[in-house]
Amino acid sequence: MILWHRGHAACTGLSKRGARLSPPAHLCHPSLARIPLRRTKSLRHRLEEQGLLEAFPNMLSSRVGSKFFSGLTSGVTTEPLENIMDAEYVGAISIGTPPQQFLVLFDTGSSDLWVPSVDCSSPACGEHERFDHRLSATHRPTGQPISIQYGTGSVAGVLAYDTVHVGNIQVSNQAIGLSKKEPGSFLTHHTFDGILGLAFPSIASSGTVPIFDNMMSQGLVDKDLFSIYLSSRTGSFVMLGGMDSSCFSGRLRWIPLSAETYWQIAVDRLLPGSYHPPPGPSPAVCYFQSLMLHFPLPYKISCRAKKSLPDVVFVIGGTKFPVPIYLGYCKSGFESIAIPAELWILGEVFLRQYYSVFDRAHRRVGLAPAVQQC
Repeated sequence: MILWHRGHAACTGLSKRGARLSPPAHLCHPSLARIPLRRTKSLRHRLEEQGLLEAFPNMLSSRVGSKFFSGLTSGVTTEPLENIMDAEYVGAISIGTPPQQFLVLFDTGSSDLWVPSVDCSSPACGEHERFDHRLSATHRPTGQPISIQYGTGSVAGVLAYDTVHVGNIQVSNQAIGLSKKEPGSFLTHHTFDGILGLAFPSIASSGTVPIFDNMMSQGLVDKDLFSIYLSSRTGSFVMLGGMDSSCFSGRLRWIPLSAETYWQIAVDRLLPGSYHPPPGPSPAVCYFQSLMLHFPLPYKISCRAKKSLPDVVFVIGGTKFPVPIYLGYCKSGFESIAIPAELWILGEVFLRQYYSVFDRAHRRVGLAPAVQQC
């Protein structure tokens, strides 16, 4: 995993293994952070290697849509992670003084930052890097308990404050959840250590300020937006404070938010095909770390028909956004969710097709066709 640092004449990249690389010169700016993302060995492959693939889905409950409806969650924030079965995009951050490095998911579907604590004894914590607060000169404990309920499990621990480095940006006095309990197996087999949430303050646990909000208020980013480029190959990244126009074609289509909680927008309609939603606009969430395109009704495909399957075309803000149905290995890129409303979750299947800009200043999302290699 590569973490960009600011050098003297140019930005310098330093990987965990010590290899040095440099990003494009026009992206080397103190208030612009480009964090490379690595598409790791898939959870599917790791479970296959351990002989756990067949049994793993039965260990998990499936409540991927419940987080978007407060009436179903009893006031507890929930985050769906169970569908990262074929791709995980992880990036490096560091916490504390001196810095301790972690691999995290940059998650547009939540607002909290958390990593495992050195005091965590759960098996899942033993498989990941753990933050040792005793080694950080800038650590400030609160003793306040924090709990986050996931669609497939939970984490619980304490709230603290410390210095966080994301790329070349240093955020002081950032709220951090330090997990002490990660029950169950849903986090054990994943590559990432923790999660960095990029959604709105309204869904942050314990009323804490999300890290990107602190970046904006402390004047650490050039623009109050971030952008995401995902590739099935190499070169994926999250850019905080700007966008890279060389990574998309045409112009960005801007869609206003319909709610300032998750990054929720309205889908006008789907073009005629095998799925017919009710008339009128439907809410959709541009959710970075959900692999599938989730929707409220079952959708199945035949392996024999995979080569003849048409794209599903979303009409959003009057613009057509085609998305391939077929994900590979005779599996659809669409998955149903059982919720009492019409909701789409536009996950990585959608976002790999479109360079995505999340604009906090103007409360909107920008989409443009992504180039194959950036």
